[in-house]
Amino acid sequence: MPVEIDIAKVAKLARLALNDEQLASYGEQLGAILEHAERVQAMATDDVEPTSHPLAMTNSFRADVVIPSLDRDEVLSQAPDSVEGQFAVPRILE
Repeated sequence: MPVEIDIAKVAKLARLALNDEQLASYGEQLGAILEHAERVQAMATDDVEPTSHPLAMTNSFRADVVIPSLDRDEVLSQAPDSVEGQFAVPRILE
């Protein structure tokens, strides 16, 4: 059951300037996609349980471990410029 889609009209609605060669190419590609979708719909899936994801998903958590962070004064001493304990960077917005 092929679906007729006016590729030129869709391109115009999407404000795409496509030449005749591109319209033909996209038409072929869309036809192949729709044929594949039709084959998928024809598959017998009555005994398949609906899922939200094709693979079983498990969360991988790690234990929260408190470790000391970097010393602020040591880090700021390596920065090109700092002001009041913060990195100073050039202004880029007005």
